[in-house]
Amino acid sequence: MAKKVLVVDDEKLIVKGIRFSLEQDDMEVDCAYDGEEAVQMAKEKDYDIILLDLMLPKLDGLEVCQQIREFSDVPIVMLTAKGEDMDKILGLEYGADDYITKPFNILEVKARLKAIIRRTAQKQPAEQKGRIVEVGDLVLDCEGRRVKVAGKEVNLTAKEFDLLELLVFNPNKVYSRENLLNIVWGYEYPGDVRTVDVHIRRLREKIEANPSEPRYVHTKWGVGYYFQY
Repeated sequence: MAKKVLVVDDEKLIVKGIRFSLEQDDMEVDCAYDGEEAVQMAKEKDYDIILLDLMLPKLDGLEVCQQIREFSDVPIVMLTAKGEDMDKILGLEYGADDYITKPFNILEVKARLKAIIRRTAQKQPAEQKGRIVEVGDLVLDCEGRRVKVAGKEVNLTAKEFDLLELLVFNPNKVYSRENLLNIVWGYEYPGDVRTVDVHIRRLREKIEANPSEPRYVHTKWGVGYYFQY
């Protein structure tokens, strides 16, 4: 079944090149040229991945990312200009899963998209599939990839869910930031450990009553993070 990709960029020549290249690999590609159009298309169709430029008319990439995260955990890869380090981190805070800097090599883009789609599509191990875990007021539905806190559903990004799931199924095991980066993002991920810190902070803001004094996701200073029942 063809993988569905939404490419969002106001530079039509770039979009045309990306579309042509992805279609050569039998992907189904839709294109949007401004932020509002991108959000609308993401609402109307289920995509396997979204390639999203940071600088867009009407709504910028961060606003688009934030709005899409309100209704979907589709993987989002941000396109940023070279050297915009803060924008990379901000993009991840707003719910992006990865970033690629411009100018880019189209082969790198394709390899990165395929790697993310492949990881996202990987099934849960048999013993975990379909499991619902309840810890205190936290309910984790592995098959539905949904989380509730105190009876209220919490919208997690794909990576936030992956992090939480890994920690929940390995309680009290301390993972270094490097380990979490390798397990959740993959060994080929070019980012650094700050990515993990940003996602842990966002996860705590969503599931903890008091993020500065977490009940579930704890820090082992100088070592890493762990989940405590």
